[in-house]
Amino acid sequence: MLNITNNRIEKSVDLSQYKSASVFAENKYYKVIKRIFIITGILLFLFLFLPWTQNIKGSGNVTTLRPNQRPQEIHTAIAGRIEKWYVQEGDFVKKGDTILFISEIKEDYLDPNLVENTGNQVKAKQGAVQSYADKAKALDSQMSAIENEKNLKLKQAQNKLRQAYLKVKSDSIEFEATKTQLKVARTQYNRSITLNKEGLKPVSDVEEKRVKLQDTEAKIITSENKFIASKNEVLNATMELSRITAEYSEKRAKASSDKQSAISSQFDTEAQVNKLKNQYKNYQIRNGLYYITAPQDGYVNRAIQSGLGETMKEGTPVVTIMPANFDIAVETYIDPIDFPLVKKGEKIRVWFDGWPTIVFSGWPGASYGTFGGIIVAKENFISDNGKYRILIAPDPNDKKWPELLSIGAGAKTLVLLNDVPIWFEIWRTLNGFPPNFYKGEKGKKDEKKK
Repeated sequence: MLNITNNRIEKSVDLSQYKSASVFAENKYYKVIKRIFIITGILLFLFLFLPWTQNIKGSGNVTTLRPNQRPQEIHTAIAGRIEKWYVQEGDFVKKGDTILFISEIKEDYLDPNLVENTGNQVKAKQGAVQSYADKAKALDSQMSAIENEKNLKLKQAQNKLRQAYLKVKSDSIEFEATKTQLKVARTQYNRSITLNKEGLKPVSDVEEKRVKLQDTEAKIITSENKFIASKNEVLNATMELSRITAEYSEKRAKASSDKQSAISSQFDTEAQVNKLKNQYKNYQIRNGLYYITAPQDGYVNRAIQSGLGETMKEGTPVVTIMPANFDIAVETYIDPIDFPLVKKGEKIRVWFDGWPTIVFSGWPGASYGTFGGIIVAKENFISDNGKYRILIAPDPNDKKWPELLSIGAGAKTLVLLNDVPIWFEIWRTLNGFPPNFYKGEKGKKDEKKK
């Protein structure tokens, strides 16, 4: 019983005869339970006013700070056949060390007298330079003749189109006149029927008007067909103009193409001699590409190609190398709603998979096993996973990151924002609002200057 009024019900009703009244009668056990609920409610209410640190969570993996320090694939620049391996997986190589030797497989480069044979071909083509020039002159004359013939054909087609337009105009006038006659005949027929019903016109007059109406309807169909046929003649004449233009444009384009081909062939034969002087040097450089070398100091992680005698195309990855020296970093991904709140240079907490960690996101002071980091870069375009990528470097003023971290290991991050009451954080989360806008130390200094 709540006992919140002086008007007691037991004064008016005998509650002893009701079983429910005896069940809910006050006793010491119910009083204890009531006190427990009251104390629990007070504690929960006070708990809502405890401070809570707003934060932005993210997850990612361990990477390197610079692009040239990340694991890379070494590709073959030319197609070839594997002849000899100089390393095995796990070996340490220095910059310039030979990893693999390949041999040539393309038949275009197997001829040892390639330069000499090409030079002979150039000498043979030098005699054709004059013939190509004469051919270009002949094609100029042919193009002039094609243009004259095209102009005459176009004039003829334009006259035919003009006649078709005039015929369409005449047939359209006739068609409109027939429609007027049909309207008059239908009106006369309806009037005859009305007068016949009133006894003012004989049946013969009605039949005469009906015959005249049917003749007019047949005439309008003939006139309409004639009008449509005239419009088709206009379309045909228009298409004929387009056909003539396309036909002679094709002829002129072909003649022009032949002329340009002749000029191109003339220039090409003159350029072959200079081109061949560079070929020998290019072949020397190609011979140096048979040896695939290490671009920097590092460890051979995995041999992508294997065996001897295996052929490869240009750009085929051969091995992967992990650089020996690298600066560790973490790349993490955050939701788009939190992206405006993160700024370059802000501090962040990081913990790694496999490292003993106890994290209380709202009470960072009670967390264990987290490491300090600084945001060094943030991408302004969204990633494939629908989040924004943030690059984090170790904080030099915090404890050192574990030395046994491997590239690619999982990592989680926490960006600390404002301190707010727990009730406010619950209200913000339920409504889907972003955390409070937080300004770093740099922003606060700028406001003080203003």
